[in-house]
Order: sequence, then C-alpha cells, then structure tokens
Amino acid sequence: MAYRGVTAAVAHTLRRLACRIQYLAEEIHDLQQRIATAVKAAAPALLELRGIGPDSAATLLIAAGDNPHRLRSESSFAALCGVSPVEASSGKTQRHRLNRGGHRQANAALFRAVLTGLRWDKRTRDYLQRRTTEGLSKREIIRCLKRFLAQAVYRIIRDALTTPA
Repeated sequence: MAYRGVTAAVAHTLRRLACRIQYLAEEIHDLQQRIATAVKAAAPALLELRGIGPDSAATLLIAAGDNPHRLRSESSFAALCGVSPVEASSGKTQRHRLNRGGHRQANAALFRAVLTGLRWDKRTRDYLQRRTTEGLSKREIIRCLKRFLAQAVYRIIRDALTTPA
C-alpha cells in the first residue's frame, strides 16, 4: 500500500525513528558490555557487593580514580562520595546530618545500592528496624548505611589499585 502526502511523510519519519532506536539500543548494549568488562578488569570484587552493578561500580571507580591523592583513608573516600557525617547537634541533642558535598554521581550510586539492600537484604532490613527503634529517622539510617557501604567500596578499590595487574 503506497502512502501519499502527509501520511507518507509520517510513515517515513516513523520508519527512520524506529531504525534510529534500534541502532541506539545496540550501541547502548555494546557500551554496557564494555563498561562491565572494564570494571571486571579493574575491580571485580565491586560487582560482588549487593546493589552495585557495572554502572555504579564504574561511577565509584571514576570518582576514586579522578582523585587518587584524596584517598588516604576510608573517611576521606566517604567525604569524597559525600557520605561522611556532618555534625548537626544542638544544645540538647547529639546527631549528624547528611553531607551535601562530594561527588554527586558516587553518592547516587551508593544511594541506589543502599535502596537495593533495603529491598532485598534481610540484614539491611533488620538494621533499619533496629535503628528505627533506637529513634533514628530513615534518612539518618540511610546515611549510616551509605557510610558503611563506602567503607567496603574503599577497601575494594584500595586493594584493586594497589595490586599490580
């Protein structure tokens, strides 16, 4: 069936868009495979952590690799990722707040991993329950979980960067 006029133009445009979508989907798949291969070569243990996939691992490696002089300790990596505790105490209460600084993409990668843990990991859900009964808000608990995860990620990255390939 041959289209004419506006209908032919719409059909042609839709066909071109469909071809472009297929091409971009193939390109995305290829790039995801390349990222996964690079992460496996650099720090395969990162992929073993719950909630950290190739994209998040690559983001954390980039954050650490861009700032190797800042990685002196776990706390410096936590500050780099924006998950270090910031004192927010008043006269009567002793508490910490979320750090608003740091590498935002690394912070988001840790946040996604923590949310995955809260959804699928029984130990993480038990920790949430215990800390909630202690009076912490969910926001403060997520900050603590991101800090714990940043410590584990730091150890893996440090070992991967110091071990010769």
